[in-house]
Amino acid sequence: MTEIRHIVFDIGKVLIHYDPDLPFSRLIPDEARRRWFFDNVCTSDWNIEQDRGRAWGDAEALLIERYPEEADNIRAFRQNWHEMVSHHYEDSVAIMLGLIEDGRDVTMLTNFAADTFAEARMRFPFLNRPRGVTVSGEIGLIKPDRAIYERHAADFDLEPAASLFIDDSAKNVQGAIDAGWQAVLFEGAEKLEADLRRLGVH
Repeated sequence: MTEIRHIVFDIGKVLIHYDPDLPFSRLIPDEARRRWFFDNVCTSDWNIEQDRGRAWGDAEALLIERYPEEADNIRAFRQNWHEMVSHHYEDSVAIMLGLIEDGRDVTMLTNFAADTFAEARMRFPFLNRPRGVTVSGEIGLIKPDRAIYERHAADFDLEPAASLFIDDSAKNVQGAIDAGWQAVLFEGAEKLEADLRRLGVH
């Protein structure tokens, strides 16, 4: 196995918390109705298109045309996004900052809408510490498409075989492996520490 020279972090659910239920448990208190809303209206498939670069106004208009009675809740998704990212994970952020302080080459690769990422960067200053970041919404590519891994490697001059990707999604981990990277599934800071030790990184 090639020695790891580059470490690439995902952001959501690895460094910062993300949970749409946080505001919507207040906006739609009935759990069954809230589940219906996320399963049928503001779905993961709908939200991922903003990560691919679709404007929020276009995304909202599309749903409001289909579900006019849900207009307020549809608009509330973006309006209350800040509540969905309620905090960061101190332990995994400490791992990332420790790697940077040790002189490791650390970058980030994330599925994130461009405007919400700009907001996240202001709220969580540690997101400015790595050497750089590829944001899906800024380049029109999303994980686990192979093209986004190739773009990140090219933009940051990474050798894929010497790059370790850390993500909470098994699909995204597999996407990195398919692109020739090494990768581990994030399941908490303790496992990440163990994975890094096993791979000779930390």
